[in-house]
Amino acid sequence: MDEAQAVVDLAAACSLDPKCWVIQAYDWGHGELADYAGPRAWQSELLSDIGAHLQNPETRYQPLMIARASGHGIGKSALIGMVVNWALSTRADCKVMITANTDTQLRTKTSPEVGKWSRLSITSSWFDAQATSIASRDKDHAKNWRADLVPWSEHNTEAFAGLHNKGRRIVLVFDEASAISDRVWEVAEGAMTDEETEILWLAFGNPTRNTGRFRECFRRFRHRWQTRQIDSRTVEGTNKDQIAKWGQDYGEESDFFKVRVRGMFPAMSARQFISETDVTAAYGKVLNIAQYGFAPKILTVDPAWEGDDEFVIGLRQGLVFSILRTMTKNDNDLTAASIIAQIETDQQADAVFIDAGFGTGIYSAGQGMGRSWTLVWFASESADMGCLNKRAEMWKMMRDWLKAGGAIPDDPQLRDELQAPEIVPRVDGKIQLESKKDMKARGVPSPNRADALALSFAYPVSKNDALRQQRPPEYDPFHLLR
Repeated sequence: MDEAQAVVDLAAACSLDPKCWVIQAYDWGHGELADYAGPRAWQSELLSDIGAHLQNPETRYQPLMIARASGHGIGKSALIGMVVNWALSTRADCKVMITANTDTQLRTKTSPEVGKWSRLSITSSWFDAQATSIASRDKDHAKNWRADLVPWSEHNTEAFAGLHNKGRRIVLVFDEASAISDRVWEVAEGAMTDEETEILWLAFGNPTRNTGRFRECFRRFRHRWQTRQIDSRTVEGTNKDQIAKWGQDYGEESDFFKVRVRGMFPAMSARQFISETDVTAAYGKVLNIAQYGFAPKILTVDPAWEGDDEFVIGLRQGLVFSILRTMTKNDNDLTAASIIAQIETDQQADAVFIDAGFGTGIYSAGQGMGRSWTLVWFASESADMGCLNKRAEMWKMMRDWLKAGGAIPDDPQLRDELQAPEIVPRVDGKIQLESKKDMKARGVPSPNRADALALSFAYPVSKNDALRQQRPPEYDPFHLLR
């Protein structure tokens, strides 16, 4: 009874101090932990960060969001197991949810580690550990005092939407977070709204993709997330000989070494078509009108594919592209055509290209207004023998345009969409991009803004001065859009 009470007292004392708990709750140096004197340095640092957040009255009930991008072999799954055990052991009715990039990762790697650190803990008898859950043995609390390992699905996010535990503790863990759908990240943010609640969101992974929400933790949302990138060479217990061989074989500046060892995001993912380097060079660039004013103005229309997609109207003139308008899905083709016609007139466009996939009705309505617009069929035959279809041809020309000095607006969504589509390997070597349907299947939204830019390369366009009103030489139609 004295020992049991001592464990309860320790759990109470470590409720806001996970590092203290981890050091004392495990039999370091013995049994399965014979080779370890305690948590690794980076693990201790993260545990201390959590403790500092919870022990500060001003931050305790503010969500703590931690992201760690790392190389291989640093012990992230072990840390997940330690954090989960601390969270459950030191706070009654704590709720923990864990997901990973794939169901296989969740079941074969994450789950065994979580179970192991629960089993090795001095509170192992408090919980019933199963393959996909760890629950309190107290039947009155089993439904509310638990950790669940849940495979994610873009089309079934209810589990993440319902993660609430007002007045207690919530821990959300994303393992191998680079490949978890943006949609799941967005829904999971709903758990951040409970008042007077300890909320921890931990995201771990090798930085295999340079797009998506995990990447944005270190870029667009870095002011919200506590981030670090961990080099495997600096972590005790990693295979330094193998790492040295990788350095010799691939070079320390290669994307392989950056991702697998240095914990850095790649310049270009393995199957990515347009590189981050090219997009970054174009992002937010401002050109003088003399650099593009001589070129024809091409208006593009990418209608919404499904209800959650955007209806996008864009304009490219030479090396400059801007998005003029975005709307939700609009099934009223006459209204959409009227909007496009007005923009065409205002901008004095030399051509209007419309994605035929969902734009035939708009095109017909435009004909009724006397407009000579052009339908572009993405699946039609390519004029470039190296491309499978028109879509691949347009995206290839868009990629070349970016490399040639193209300028895109300061638009994070456009930036991500340009890098999102992946190449489908083909025996004949032709360029084929994955379909929008396949992109959505892996949790990537339809690239409507990027397609609006790609459409501008569908066919050659000449400047038609007869359609233009007289403007002062210094007139810059893009200044209103910046």
